[in-house]
Amino acid sequence: MTDVVRLDAVSKVYGKGQGAVAALREVTASIPRGTFTAVMGPSGSGKSTFLHCAAGLDVPSSGSVRLGGTELAGMGETELTELRRRRVGFVFQSFNLIPALDVVENVTLPLRLAGARVDREWLAEILRRVGLEGRAGHRPAQLSGGQQQRVAIARALVTRPEVVFGDEPTGALDTMTAREVLGLLREVVESMGQTVVMVTHDPVAASYAGSVLFLADGRIVDAMSAPTADKVAERMTRMGAYA
Repeated sequence: MTDVVRLDAVSKVYGKGQGAVAALREVTASIPRGTFTAVMGPSGSGKSTFLHCAAGLDVPSSGSVRLGGTELAGMGETELTELRRRRVGFVFQSFNLIPALDVVENVTLPLRLAGARVDREWLAEILRRVGLEGRAGHRPAQLSGGQQQRVAIARALVTRPEVVFGDEPTGALDTMTAREVLGLLREVVESMGQTVVMVTHDPVAASYAGSVLFLADGRIVDAMSAPTADKVAERMTRMGAYA
């Protein structure tokens, strides 16, 4: 397996002088292609900063971030925007759908912004996989929270990205709906060969991933393969997350 994302000695410092805060400290990590990785840690551990640096949304203070074979350091904002639009998918806690657009229009928005052609067969395939075939003409207000997040996942997949980043993607959903969405993300990895990196604070959500990276004080302090909710929660407790 090749690495889709690679961070080498990445640090991120916000502010200067005595007010400087180190959000990431010399973080080195690799995300293999076709895997589902959860990133966990206490509040303030650097989870969101890790995701933002890995996805090219934020620029590290030092170190190297590679997406596929592309080094992100030195790229301008226009280049980074173009790279994210073509090669990265995003799913956020707030679904970030446009109320005036229907499902198909929301899903294909990244393609239209990029001036790319919509592959109708691929669009139909994605809508089928996320369970929205019968909702194509609906607007967000006509959909449940779980259906809205499915639209967001379809939107993240429509460009055939190299990696999908999820930032607390089930944080706004009830327990049953969250499990459906997590099952869908796992299916996207297993049946479509997609790569998913998900930041979460929820041990149950992390248990759907194939592996978990644990962050504390801006450093990766542990990793776990074949996680279970109980094992993840126990490890988090020892990190002081729930103390």
